[in-house]
Amino acid sequence: MRIELQHSPEMAARIEELHARDGYVSDISLALRYRPELFGEPISVYFQEVMKGPSDWSEAERELFAAFVSKLNQCPF
Repeated sequence: MRIELQHSPEMAARIEELHARDGYVSDISLALRYRPELFGEPISVYFQEVMKGPSDWSEAERELFAAFVSKLNQCPF
């Protein structure tokens, strides 16, 4: 079952721009843009802290871990 999100007209226009530019907009990208004030912005701030904040691992190592997990999950990005 697939749930179709109804984005605001402004966000729908931005999504169309991204699709025209890249030829594809991921489901994650669509979800982050659905209600950015509730989900997109807070989770993006959290992800930036996880990926770029203080850690025993370098930023490059964290990016590599994320890419590896995405590959295992057959995620396109």
